Amino acid sequence: MIKRDLSTFLLYMFGFILLWEWLRPIEQLTDTDHIEVFILFLLFCFLTSFFRIRWIFQSILKILFILFTLNLFYKNSSLHDWWRNLKDDIGFLFSRNWDNLSNEFRTILFFILLWMMVYLIQYWLLNRQRIFIFFFATVLYITVLDAFTPYNAKVAIVRTVICGFAVMGMLTFYRFFTKGDMKKEHSFTRKWMIPLSIIISLSVIIGFTAPKAAPIWPDPVPFFKSTSNKGGTSRQGSVSKVGYGEDDSHLGGPFIKDKSLVFKVVEKGKNYWKVETKDIYTGKGWMASGSTNIPFKGLELIPVFGIPENVDKTMKEATLFLKIDKNYLIYPAGIQRIIPSSFNGETFDINTNTEKIYTFDKDHNPLPLDSYQITYDVPKYKEADLVKSTDADRVKMSQEFINRYTRLPVKLPLRIKELAENITAGKNNWFDKAKAIESYFDSNDFSYEQKNVAVPGTNDDYVDQFLFETKRGYCDNFSSSMAVMLRTLGIPTRWVKGFNGGEFIGTSKGDMSKQLYQITNNNAHSWVEVYLPNQGWVPFEPTKGFTNDVEISYSVSNTPPSKSPTTTPNQIKKPQKPLQDDNQTTETKKSFDVKIMWSNIKLFWINKWKWVLVGLVIMGFVTALLYRKRGRWFPYYLLLYYRYKKNDENFGYAYLVLLKQLERYGLKRKEDQTLRNYALYIDSFFSTRKMTLLTARYEQFLYKDCAENGSWIEVRELWENLIKKTIA
Repeated sequence: MIKRDLSTFLLYMFGFILLWEWLRPIEQLTDTDHIEVFILFLLFCFLTSFFRIRWIFQSILKILFILFTLNLFYKNSSLHDWWRNLKDDIGFLFSRNWDNLSNEFRTILFFILLWMMVYLIQYWLLNRQRIFIFFFATVLYITVLDAFTPYNAKVAIVRTVICGFAVMGMLTFYRFFTKGDMKKEHSFTRKWMIPLSIIISLSVIIGFTAPKAAPIWPDPVPFFKSTSNKGGTSRQGSVSKVGYGEDDSHLGGPFIKDKSLVFKVVEKGKNYWKVETKDIYTGKGWMASGSTNIPFKGLELIPVFGIPENVDKTMKEATLFLKIDKNYLIYPAGIQRIIPSSFNGETFDINTNTEKIYTFDKDHNPLPLDSYQITYDVPKYKEADLVKSTDADRVKMSQEFINRYTRLPVKLPLRIKELAENITAGKNNWFDKAKAIESYFDSNDFSYEQKNVAVPGTNDDYVDQFLFETKRGYCDNFSSSMAVMLRTLGIPTRWVKGFNGGEFIGTSKGDMSKQLYQITNNNAHSWVEVYLPNQGWVPFEPTKGFTNDVEISYSVSNTPPSKSPTTTPNQIKKPQKPLQDDNQTTETKKSFDVKIMWSNIKLFWINKWKWVLVGLVIMGFVTALLYRKRGRWFPYYLLLYYRYKKNDENFGYAYLVLLKQLERYGLKRKEDQTLRNYALYIDSFFSTRKMTLLTARYEQFLYKDCAENGSWIEVRELWENLIKKTIA
């Protein structure tokens, strides 16, 4: 049987981590919430076992923990209802009617399962001294989940291997020691454990740094999801390959990455590439209103809504090489002209509603182009001009235009507008409102996700589901949410589809000043354009982790924000009250700083309370362990503390400290025992006369008004030798 010492503590810790690995995927793959409660229960079970609390008291404490948890999360259930449901659940359990079990009973069963697992791990570690089966089962469990579910076990497998091999190495050592094949000496323990630690560390480092072959088979998760969702009733929807699609009426659901090349481009700088815009939000996706096509020829000025004359701009050109068989153009905002490479009578049509440009041959048959050159304008916006667009401009605009680009479903949830108004509170122009909403997705708990993405149900709104329920999605979720929120404020907005800038692969061979980019299906993207009356359609990028690098010249007093609310000169008000004196200003600053500090503390607690709680539990456990083992480390502290004390007055304190240390060692002084008799008892126990000599000098120190100079330095060696006796 292994003793309860530091080695046992390490075994318990590794066992806890291995069992924790079974809980990590549960919250992601199931509907189980508050997984931290079950982790705390595991930690509580291991602690009560390590400190050898009697089994009856352990059971009582664990039952109280379970009851407290049930009361905390199921407050609405009365005791009578709970007892009645318990009887029903037991009946369902024996009749194998699993679907009708209540959540309370499922929680109880899960707690009992964890209770049993902790007992089994304790039995394997301390009694059987073997853990390979559980270690192998853990590795198999997380690798299967990694292969066939969205759970990413890249770090989990490393943790499991470290803990598993460490535990197996320690248990092998203890088995040899138990059989009597070796003596458990500190030197031999070091000779065993140090190489074990080095081997595990090297294995992990090599595993991380060594080159790895690409996977032989594609990720099976999307295949299984798409196979299981053929009926179309699953809430997760079917899985598609990422890329530019034609139908956006029903958005959502996971997709598979696709590195297939779409086009290459040679240009100076990096751009977003448009294909079309859409203006009708249906509650499930986007559609285009109407279809009005205008024909034009190559080299002619393209009849597209361009950048207004009052906006500064520079002319650029780019050459595109397409790798797809599609008869539409891919182009940047501000396009002016197209120059086909062949000049074989190509003609073009532009849909004025979607701004999608189609290509045809001279007989008006669809004609995919292999390559073409374009010229386009790059705007240089000024903040002072952008902030001029306000609600007052709406009356000057066409009502048809306003209706078209602010249209929303009749059943759009009201809380979307309420959220938009809260985000833009205090903003008095359209640009600042747009920047505030754009920044909202960076400053809140939104995450960019491609696999675990929901599809709105029959009664769900696509934007509402993302903003208030999942907060997890990709560009379509972010861009649609921003466009819809701005429309609730009456700001004209449209949804834009195309590609982001792609990957830089080198400079152009013909012109070293130009760069070569390649754009794949993985670069398919969507963003938002907001109409500002004096600036035209201005692009915004709400998707977390993406930037469209729009050039804006800010005033001297303001710094360029990066997806953050913009402060404009119109918002800076001159003080209307007399300035306060220095004392009042200082008091105001102190009060304000305290409020900010308190708000930061509350925000930190809200976001990190789980880790703070786990940290406090671990700190409490370590403190209790150090206190229990203080007899082993505290003497070293005493020796170090008094080694550099030279004043004779330290003698009295040191002698009393020695008495307490001897008592901790187990040599307790009786109530009626004199110091001399106690010293004789100590000397007889240690077979020495040092305690008697030290006590005699201590009595001289006490009963003389002034001890001889150097008395502490003379007896310090005696004192240190006695302290060292208690370490053995």
